[in-house]
Amino acid sequence: MSPTNSDQKMSSHKRTDYISWDDYFMGVAFLAARRSKDPVTAVGACIVDKQKRIVAIGYNGMPRGCSDDEFPWTKYTEDELDSKHFYVCHAEANAILNKNSHDVENCTMYVGLFPCNECAKLIIQSGIKTVIYMSDKHSHKTKTIASKRLLDAAKVEYRQHIPETEKIVIDFSAINWNQQNQAPETPLKKLTLYK
Repeated sequence: MSPTNSDQKMSSHKRTDYISWDDYFMGVAFLAARRSKDPVTAVGACIVDKQKRIVAIGYNGMPRGCSDDEFPWTKYTEDELDSKHFYVCHAEANAILNKNSHDVENCTMYVGLFPCNECAKLIIQSGIKTVIYMSDKHSHKTKTIASKRLLDAAKVEYRQHIPETEKIVIDFSAINWNQQNQAPETPLKKLTLYK
């Protein structure tokens, strides 16, 4: 069966509704965050080189070999040893440690939350030159203020990401849509990355 003129016309022009690089990489960071088991704050990070290649992804979670079921996920406790803060690896640290390249020197990190002071040290030491973050909701906290001092001193640029796209929806069934944008008959399952 040969394609109709309308099919050829639709397929001969590039799409215009594609997402920007910044939305794409921040979306990858948000998708990585969906792997986190943290019940309060799920954070993801994506590191990108100068050629716009993803070289690392990470999310906040327990260290390798430490059971997610045995260590605490609570934030505020009477006994400090029962707080997740002593055990969870942040998304930034995991991304730096999970890199699939020789190094992350001169790369850009996309991350859901502004990095804490401990992650800022790792960012600086690893040679990352730019941090693009989504939320700075902890800007009043001492850790965040210290983080900005460190990043400023090391001349690591940082800026807040302002999305061009309100939501990015991952629809696994979209690959089966036909050229007339008709969905398959199976119900669609959608995952919203930006809320």
